[in-house]
Amino acid sequence: MNNSKSLKNELIFSYASGTASFSKSLMAATYLHLNSAESKTYKMFESFCGNALLKNEQIKPKNLTAKMCINNDLASESSNSGSSKSNPISKIVGPIENIKWKKIFKGFEEFSFSLATKEKVKLLRIGPGVKVPMHSHSGNEYILVLDGSFHDEYGTYIKGDLQINDSKIRHTPIGSNNGFCICMSIVEDDLIFFGPFSPILNIFTTLKSFFISFFR
Repeated sequence: MNNSKSLKNELIFSYASGTASFSKSLMAATYLHLNSAESKTYKMFESFCGNALLKNEQIKPKNLTAKMCINNDLASESSNSGSSKSNPISKIVGPIENIKWKKIFKGFEEFSFSLATKEKVKLLRIGPGVKVPMHSHSGNEYILVLDGSFHDEYGTYIKGDLQINDSKIRHTPIGSNNGFCICMSIVEDDLIFFGPFSPILNIFTTLKSFFISFFR
């Protein structure tokens, strides 16, 4: 299923309930930051989880004041810097405009960073009109557009759009012609390429995963 509303809601619910992995929590927070329309969904799930927690007789919530829950140093820093309004992903990797990209092929670059999770998290930079070879995944693929846009066989995705693909989906992302497209990507397993160069690409992907796992 491609770009499913149910899969998006599943991501937001796991984030609201505190069960999402670090990488998916970061993606969910960034998605909500860029797409305010989804904030109502998040607040509904958060309220549901809060009520469920209060009804759990095995958990005894403490009576805390607002002052007890706030770190004054962090609150002051946030107020002075305006960081509360910044993109959540920038708090992890720094300003996106300062990223040192790694070239994968002409017009396609990536920046990998570790979040202590088995999921593979990257930022992708796709040049105008650049085509990523057709591929699918052994697990789910999450693509959040941070800037610019891209299109594939299923539609066009602009800043703030989230595309979630399961293993049945094959697609060929193409960067828009009016500028670079920057995305956050999470994949649960390796890419599987299709097309004339797929044997070479799949061997390269397998070897890369092996060495990353071996030296981790």
